Amino acid sequence: MTRIAIVVLTLAAGLVAAVAAVGLSPWWWPAAVPLVLLGLLGAADLLQRRHSVLRNYPVLGHARFLLERIRPELQQYFIERNFDGRPFDRDVRTIVYERAKGTDAEQPYGTERDVYLPGYEFLVPSMAPCPVPKTPPRVRIGGPDCSRPYDMALLNVSAMSFGSLSANAVLALNGGAKAGGFAHDTGEGGLSEYHLRPGGDLVWEIGTGYFGCRTRDGDFDPAEFADKAAHDHVKCVSLKLSQGAKPGIGGVLPGAKVNAEIAKVRDVPEGRTVISPPYHKVFSTPRELVRFIARMRELSGGKPTGFKLCVGSRRQFLAVCKAMLAEGTAPDFVIVDGGEGGTGAAPLEFADHVGTPLTEGLLTVHNALVGAGLRDRIKVGASGKIATGTDLVKRMVQGADYGNAARAMMFAVGCIQAQRCHTNTCPTGVTTQDPRRARALDVRDKTPRVQRFQEATVASALQIMASMGVTDPADLRPHMLRRRIDPYTERSYEELYEWLEPGQLLAGAPQSWAADWKAADPDRFTV
Repeated sequence: MTRIAIVVLTLAAGLVAAVAAVGLSPWWWPAAVPLVLLGLLGAADLLQRRHSVLRNYPVLGHARFLLERIRPELQQYFIERNFDGRPFDRDVRTIVYERAKGTDAEQPYGTERDVYLPGYEFLVPSMAPCPVPKTPPRVRIGGPDCSRPYDMALLNVSAMSFGSLSANAVLALNGGAKAGGFAHDTGEGGLSEYHLRPGGDLVWEIGTGYFGCRTRDGDFDPAEFADKAAHDHVKCVSLKLSQGAKPGIGGVLPGAKVNAEIAKVRDVPEGRTVISPPYHKVFSTPRELVRFIARMRELSGGKPTGFKLCVGSRRQFLAVCKAMLAEGTAPDFVIVDGGEGGTGAAPLEFADHVGTPLTEGLLTVHNALVGAGLRDRIKVGASGKIATGTDLVKRMVQGADYGNAARAMMFAVGCIQAQRCHTNTCPTGVTTQDPRRARALDVRDKTPRVQRFQEATVASALQIMASMGVTDPADLRPHMLRRRIDPYTERSYEELYEWLEPGQLLAGAPQSWAADWKAADPDRFTV
């Protein structure tokens, strides 16, 4: 049957039904309407030239687009197993939801994972476990050049901007940080009233757009920066070099989204598209980067200052280490963002293939700082898919001092991983500026969920550490984490990776590091 025949028959059926209905009671007339509408739809499908499927299969072809539209939901709710969903599987999401609600996060009948698959990792328990500390330890952030150090919690809210998140989401996150005594990274979108109103501790992040401390030309404004950094709630200042989801590229905020409120927070014109460049204007060499961080610390009144990056070239990071040694100053912290991180939208190629994953990124930064003799004055934060106590302990074994969570915190305030963050149609009001959708997120209900999730996750990490015979995260060692190589072999991180000794790069770099250390130049970013 040809396409034309299908449409002709559908229209004919509709007309026959319409004529018949006229001769019947008016109550029967609506019965003809669907057939007429189907006929008109079929004719439109035949005449349009955009979709080949609809030209070949008028009317019926729409079923394909419908199924494609709801495919993610079908996959998530009916097809995928508890442990193989992406980016976060159902097991992890369930743990976060239950901890946020204050309910049990335990599972009967053993693990569903295949513990003999290559890549499976496990922590090593001790035959002599320790008591779990009653008070979670904190990490002192602040090197010798810092006059106002800050005690960071083991788990904190990672960088997410107002504008990317709704006002209610930011209020809930900061309120949870206030109640739980942990830090909330503002993201690069500026220091908004929603970050400040609840009173939680803040890490103010400055990106390439210098939002909230920029001149009309988009340069860094030291006076405005100093004024805002002096706020009591701002405990640390972070310079964002790159982020895990899209390292090396900037961002675009369409003018339609730049309302009066966002324009005020970001110091940009209302209604005009805002472009964040992929590079910073305030420095172009490793030495200039180190000097600018020292300047930020001075302008902030001595508060801890550092930078965040998704690791790329080891040689470039070593160049920054050489610049620190040459200048006699260093950041107080470095946040390593893994290539698997990211809360907002990014080009698929970047999200999938650009940037070092968190494990290798942490190992690179930790070993470079150790080898350069700088590790004792610089704390390392880890950001990228940290959602459970196990995640946190693993990252500390790999070299981190503390962790930051973004998407897990979004789950705590109601995110369902619909992956509509960039469309302004978030179904739970977390990542939208649509007032009608955002009002669905009740701040009073979600605030304690953030606090409960963080508290329970840190408690889980401490419980795991105690089972390993450790009470202080500083005592975690690489041999305590093991990875399966094949069905018959597993190795510890101590065996799998090279670990430098303090000052080893200065005394004589090992062969595996020698070429990069020699080529690292504090006065240029060598590729």
